[in-house]
Amino acid sequence: MRVVYNSFEGAFSDSPRVIFEALARGRSRDEHVWLADPRLQSTFPASVATVEYGSAESVAALEAADVVIANTHTDVPWSKRPETLYVQTWHGTPLKRIHWDVLWAPPGRLERLQEDVDRWDLLLSPNRVATPLLRRAFRYEGEVLEIGYPRNDILSAPDRESVRTRVRRRLGIPAERTVVLYAPTWRDDQVFVEGGKPFALGMDLDVFTRALGEDHVLLLRLHYMVSTPLAAELHPAIRDVSRHPDVSELYLAADVLVTDYSSVMFDFAITGKPIVLFAYDLEDYQDRLRGFYLELADEAPGPLVATTEEVVAALRERPGADDRYRERYARFRDRFSDLEDGRVTERFLEHLLPAVRARGASASDGGGRVDAGNPSPSEPDAVPARP
Repeated sequence: MRVVYNSFEGAFSDSPRVIFEALARGRSRDEHVWLADPRLQSTFPASVATVEYGSAESVAALEAADVVIANTHTDVPWSKRPETLYVQTWHGTPLKRIHWDVLWAPPGRLERLQEDVDRWDLLLSPNRVATPLLRRAFRYEGEVLEIGYPRNDILSAPDRESVRTRVRRRLGIPAERTVVLYAPTWRDDQVFVEGGKPFALGMDLDVFTRALGEDHVLLLRLHYMVSTPLAAELHPAIRDVSRHPDVSELYLAADVLVTDYSSVMFDFAITGKPIVLFAYDLEDYQDRLRGFYLELADEAPGPLVATTEEVVAALRERPGADDRYRERYARFRDRFSDLEDGRVTERFLEHLLPAVRARGASASDGGGRVDAGNPSPSEPDAVPARP
């Protein structure tokens, strides 16, 4: 079986990575190829076969694949064979509007991306709320597998505490420090509009470090659409982890999440750790730039704040210990995380191989039972080499 992977247009990460590692452990004869961004090549294990995203080689790989597994649009001009199974895992429960539901997009962008959507054969959904939203936004009428996200299995894994310790050690974070993961989403007018707004963080890092830098560490995780070096702005209490291979490790390393409108809040809630919503441009984002599917003020699993000073105050008050948010947090988890039980990858693989056979491609391997257990994501070189 020939499998091609695309994660965030060239990364080695997310649900495609978890699926790849499960298949590689249990099926020694499969061929695996990743579409890779040359800037991220160093994050791929040496044993993993790659081709440059968007190159002629990537088109050839896609057109020869028995299975394509992606977590975002594969924005490459290729022709899918009838027997190829294209699995779209997507990459988050939608809070902000996506695809055809957005308030604005560059001319022609949605039509071009729809060509990719029309190739999808199977779409993963993380929960019952997301399923109808994804169907509508993508105008997708194919099969949906509502099972959760494979990437989140690690958050319920038996070794999650050892992963937390290992990641913090690698990042040089003392055990006694409180780790704040700051993971904002992107703004369309900072990416698509020529001459638009320059990229800028919503959080004032100087204010944060002056107030909390003695006993807190800020992990800065920018969205892949705007990930840009910020070394000049960094402080000893700040780590830019935008190119860390997988955000799930950072969820485990962190003690609290600060985000705005990113879907990371839905995944982080699996950990049960506090969440602060830093919505400094809420009205503009909601009414002009993108729009929401949910009422953030009603759904927020933690304090909703508008300034860096308010973020600092919320962190000092330890929002996880605040009775005002306990019931809201519990409702949030029940609504959005009920399928995240650590066995999503196992359920997905039980569906995948029969689906491949049904399309006429070979799913036989002879390499034994597929092991969907949790690998050690901090040790990517342990991935078996492709035969």
